[in-house]
Amino acid sequence: MLIVDQVSKVYKTKVKKGLLRSKWNEVRAVDQLSFELKPGQILGLLGINGAGKTTTIKMCSTLLQPTSGRIEVDGLDSVKDDIRIKGLVNMIAGGERMLYWRLTGRENLEYFASLYGLNNSQTKEQIKKLLHDVELEEAADVPVERYSKGMKQRLQIARGLINDPKYIFLDEPTLGLDAPIAKHLRQYVKKMAREQGKAILLTSHYMQEVEELCDEVLIIDKGKLIAHDSPENLARSIFKQHHLRVTIQKVSDDILSKLRLMLQRYRGELQLCYENGQSELLIRSEMDITSPVLDFISMYYLSVIKITAE
Repeated sequence: MLIVDQVSKVYKTKVKKGLLRSKWNEVRAVDQLSFELKPGQILGLLGINGAGKTTTIKMCSTLLQPTSGRIEVDGLDSVKDDIRIKGLVNMIAGGERMLYWRLTGRENLEYFASLYGLNNSQTKEQIKKLLHDVELEEAADVPVERYSKGMKQRLQIARGLINDPKYIFLDEPTLGLDAPIAKHLRQYVKKMAREQGKAILLTSHYMQEVEELCDEVLIIDKGKLIAHDSPENLARSIFKQHHLRVTIQKVSDDILSKLRLMLQRYRGELQLCYENGQSELLIRSEMDITSPVLDFISMYYLSVIKITAE
């Protein structure tokens, strides 16, 4: 288990106050943050830029030392036992960092395997498996500079799994990717947790991504924990529900299917009941859907009896 207990990270920066004078300023990137991460769990870390997400992940992966508090990984202290912890964890960043572009995909993985002390037989077997898992077998001997964004990100995942870590820290893994590629990566992340028992800490800007992947979500702001709950409960508390009740003459199933399809764009839901030859539609959405619903009614010439916003 990963335990983060009352952890803070403070940076000191020197600011010039004049020609010959300067002053030290303190920036508190993380402020008394606490949480736990268990095997097989995906924990989301949500916040705007500068909230402290990347700093938190770097401390958990021993790339940074906390200013105060403690971080434990399977009972090992992140400061005293950092070398042993490095064999249990790995970090995967979004974008195109942490790869050597002039090397091939295979050469990148061989290099990072050597950093973790894998012998030749272990390296060969692990690289073969990972290239298959991330679907890069055919591009294994192509220089990374010729990879697409999606291929580079899949190689990033392979690099992050080269030491077969128990704990994986994903820092915005779908950043800048096309929707189909991002979807594929999310499916792979879910598979690592559910089938391989990996413990995953995921940072993201995207609430939809967090809802799809995470068992629990932490929201931090200016380094402080401001919310910790399931994605469903947080979504309900963050996004106010808009309700619209529409009574119309009975409509066909085809029209109702088109209405449901339209509502999907507004994260809307439709409940329907029939009474005395009339249809009563209860529409719920995270956005104000009055205008698009009225446009839909007008487009299909629906006979409206009553509309009520709730």
